[in-house]
Amino acid sequence: MRIARLDMEAFKPPYSFVPTGSEPAEADSAALEVTDVQIEGHAQDITLRLYRQAKKTALPVLLYFHGGGFTKGSIEQADYASRYFAEHLPALVVSVGYSLAPRFPFPAAPEDAHRAALWVQTRARAFGGNSKKVGVAGHDAGGQLANCLAFIARDRGDVRIAAQALFGPMLDPSLTRLGDEKRLGSDITAKECAACYRAYLPQASQRMHPYAAPLESSRLAGLPATLIATAQNDVLHVEAEKYASSLIDAGVLTQVVRYPSVSHAALADHPPALQEAVRFFQWRFDARAHR
Repeated sequence: MRIARLDMEAFKPPYSFVPTGSEPAEADSAALEVTDVQIEGHAQDITLRLYRQAKKTALPVLLYFHGGGFTKGSIEQADYASRYFAEHLPALVVSVGYSLAPRFPFPAAPEDAHRAALWVQTRARAFGGNSKKVGVAGHDAGGQLANCLAFIARDRGDVRIAAQALFGPMLDPSLTRLGDEKRLGSDITAKECAACYRAYLPQASQRMHPYAAPLESSRLAGLPATLIATAQNDVLHVEAEKYASSLIDAGVLTQVVRYPSVSHAALADHPPALQEAVRFFQWRFDARAHR
């Protein structure tokens, strides 16, 4: 299995690699403006929470999806990561309060994600965003939804996504590629993952849908450049790294970084992982600007 960083020498400039664990860049000291917007979702109205540095315009846009195993979590939970990206990229961060299972099972959350992306296409400029530079990111179930949105955008052709960053994503409803939770000292278990998938994908046939089970998909070409960040103490790092290998084989520019002595939950707000994502998005947004 080929799991490796991108060959960084082939992509300089504008991307410059900084080793994992380095100190994050200094953020702009400007205060952040935070605004909640209600939009029509797939099954109910959903909330988008927008973060941006005051008075900044033409900012790249980052759609961010919180974790919680498809059944819990909130935009409040995503506040640290959202603020980090808004300050350090900088970007207009759109944190998506998508619908949760079991009340709203698949495909409600992915369709909410797509509607949020369409909102960005038409309304981001009014909030200082540049809809021609769009990235997606998320942790846990949010990582899966970010990746799912990349699939939908590719297949429907109505949104252009420059890059995606997936932090400890849930990618395999079959649960056949999990790590050994005891050996890894994982803070999440196979039993917990199974319960989340049962709530999110109540019909057995849904568990093979490429939008729900990307590891089973044979159509990965055309997805945006991808950063996958994994945690050593997490049963999900095995499937995430397997997915990185599949993306590489499909010709998708892919970088994967595993963080030692970090748990699944801690990865969501782990500063070195967030800073690696900042560098990754800056590289891709710069590449888009020079096309």
